[in-house]
Amino acid sequence: MDWLYTLFLTLHNILRWVTLVLAIMATVMAFAGWFGKREWGERDRKIGSFTAMAMDIQFLLGLILYVVLSPFGIKGLSQGMEFVSANRDFRFFGLEHFALMLLAVVFAHLGTILPRKASTSLAKFQRAAIPFAIMFILLVVAIPWWRPLLRIFSISIP
Repeated sequence: MDWLYTLFLTLHNILRWVTLVLAIMATVMAFAGWFGKREWGERDRKIGSFTAMAMDIQFLLGLILYVVLSPFGIKGLSQGMEFVSANRDFRFFGLEHFALMLLAVVFAHLGTILPRKASTSLAKFQRAAIPFAIMFILLVVAIPWWRPLLRIFSISIP
């Protein structure tokens, strides 16, 4: 089962960078459209959709890690809240990372759904920019920056 944990952790780690780049693009494009007063286009919709899809895949991989494979998820929580609270990694991955990333996924989807209901380009960009900005802030806060920045199976790049 260790190889499966390593595989999912590697996929989750690599996709983190793809997701982060898409989140930056979606947020910047939404604010640039809002303040640049340009027309909402298919590219804007697609970047938002790709961001939400990447977030969904990341969340699914993370959920599998959390529920089945990782010692920091359900397995860690089963040891009790006193144990989890006393250990930085267990507290972060078992509680904080999971909750913040779940909220980030919600805001990613709000950034794609809310613009559909707007009638003007300005309103579409406004309705995308704020949820995407919140999503991006949640991502930056919830990423474990103290862990290896890139982990490919047993190779870690600091």
